[in-house]
Amino acid sequence: MPQPYATILGALWLLWLAYWVISAARVKPIARIETTQSRLGATIPLFVAAWLMLGGRLSSLLDGRFLPDSVAVDVAGVLLTAVGLAFAIWARVALGGNWSGVVTVKQGHELVERGPYMIVRHPIYTGLILATLGTAITIGQWRALLAVGLVIAALWFKLRVEERMMRETFGAAYDEYARRVSALVPFVL
Repeated sequence: MPQPYATILGALWLLWLAYWVISAARVKPIARIETTQSRLGATIPLFVAAWLMLGGRLSSLLDGRFLPDSVAVDVAGVLLTAVGLAFAIWARVALGGNWSGVVTVKQGHELVERGPYMIVRHPIYTGLILATLGTAITIGQWRALLAVGLVIAALWFKLRVEERMMRETFGAAYDEYARRVSALVPFVL
């Protein structure tokens, strides 16, 4: 991956991370939180995925390219990363004080159905998957594609924990919301 694209990708992810950290200060107190074991079930694969994206090596076979090294591929990957991160930020803004980095129910938690939550039930996860896929496209190596698989698996695990907690908290209202709105991919999944 040429240096300008690596710099752009790094800047996009750092801006996203900065927003995530700064906005975490304005959340409601926690009423209920997932278990430590559950958190590790999602966190460990995400750290391995980040390590792979940053050049971690498991096998020289994973260093090969799955896409050609071209400007068009690099630009497409950077654009997909930007769109995914923007979608995740839009979702984070819509959640407001209900957001948490781990699966929780907040005091006074509300069932958010506005903004991107009208499109998918877990738009932060959708955005992060898109952004990770975009980054993998720009990197172009099999290790990055493996990282995308790990991110999808980790977020799917986290999604299932979150779905269970939302159903326990909101009951029939969440069931109705789930009937109307797909989990990750509009009209599909």
